[in-house]
Amino acid sequence: MSAAPWGSAGILPITWMYITMMGAEGLRKATVVAILNANYMAQKLSAHFPVLYTGQNGMVAHECIIDLRPLKQSTGVTDEDIAKRLMDFGFHAPTMSFPVPGTLMIEPTESESRAELDRFIDAMIHIREEIAAIEAGDFSREDNPLKNAPHTLEDLLEEDWQRPYGKRQAAFPAGQDTVDKFWPCVNRVDNAFGDRNLFCARQPSKIFSK
Repeated sequence: MSAAPWGSAGILPITWMYITMMGAEGLRKATVVAILNANYMAQKLSAHFPVLYTGQNGMVAHECIIDLRPLKQSTGVTDEDIAKRLMDFGFHAPTMSFPVPGTLMIEPTESESRAELDRFIDAMIHIREEIAAIEAGDFSREDNPLKNAPHTLEDLLEEDWQRPYGKRQAAFPAGQDTVDKFWPCVNRVDNAFGDRNLFCARQPSKIFSK
């Protein structure tokens, strides 16, 4: 389908149904709410992270881009570290390094509630406080909650916990609910390295001869 003149035909009915069911009034409301949500988040986070591409009145469009490059220079913390740490808060990270490398592009859209927006904002502020602890020298640049994120259940079951922070801070930051906790299944993998350096994980076959 990628070679077809008009792309994937299966996507078109989804778009058509969305437009048809929303109607002109619904599409306008969805757009207004999406822009409102993005600006709400940008205003709340601007005191903690630089926000890129604001207009002359300090407003953004339907997304806000927070710049993490200064933090990488001062602490070694990258956009990937923050993305992995967000998993400990129960969030799938926003778009990383697009359209600007070293940034997070946050698009709350029209579908997120005020409570969910505030929960994400609180998580990002708490992460900024952890970065401040690295800046202050309370955590090392190599061994801290961001570099070790995400934290799995298996991590917390370790009897010999050698990390410079407690298990509660690792898995339940900022008062995370112990009942509705989302547990990442694995720690970090090799990410892009694995994409560029493929290897066969299949066990070699045994050859039996008569």
